[in-house]
Amino acid sequence: MNKVYVLGMGPGHKDYILPIALKKIDESDVLIGGKRLLKGFENYKKELIVIDSKLTKIVDYIKENKRHKKIALLLSGDTGFYSMLDYLKRYFKDEEIEVIPGISSYQYLMAKLNKSWHNSFIGSVHGRELNIIDIVKKYSRVILLTDFKKSPSYIASILMKEGVRNKRMIVGENLSYDNERIISGTLEDISNLKENGISVVVIEDE
Repeated sequence: MNKVYVLGMGPGHKDYILPIALKKIDESDVLIGGKRLLKGFENYKKELIVIDSKLTKIVDYIKENKRHKKIALLLSGDTGFYSMLDYLKRYFKDEEIEVIPGISSYQYLMAKLNKSWHNSFIGSVHGRELNIIDIVKKYSRVILLTDFKKSPSYIASILMKEGVRNKRMIVGENLSYDNERIISGTLEDISNLKENGISVVVIEDE
């Protein structure tokens, strides 16, 4: 029986994809993932399927084809951190899938900053609700995956509005790519920031 590979693709650049994930890609007939991730494999002579909002179609395709095709799902970051893995496990048994971890964008950013993250609150507001104010007040360091709606400038603005003081923010945009940008500043500085991409933010005591 062919196992479905669920591969963590790291923050984006191929240099940060684990060699074993690339090996599984080489062994696969079909690659399923977001447009950004698939772009790097257009010359691999594989069937490429873009993940869109209709996730049930992806599941149906895998069920119909996994017996005679080797299928790999390419997930950004790490497979165990706010990825599609939990959704897939609703439809496939553990023995049907093989999971390969990846480097999360927050791990990448903390390494770039030469900082550890083991005592931090780590979460995501990417399409999710989170009580940012209470969390920032409780923890000396908070690391969040953001989206275009709950952007770094939005987060900085609501913290200021709620009277949060003595905090600095670090914003990492387009991490690992050529247009990577890492910015550090006060809440006021970041509230005026014009974002250029999906970001990871670090909010910490001054």
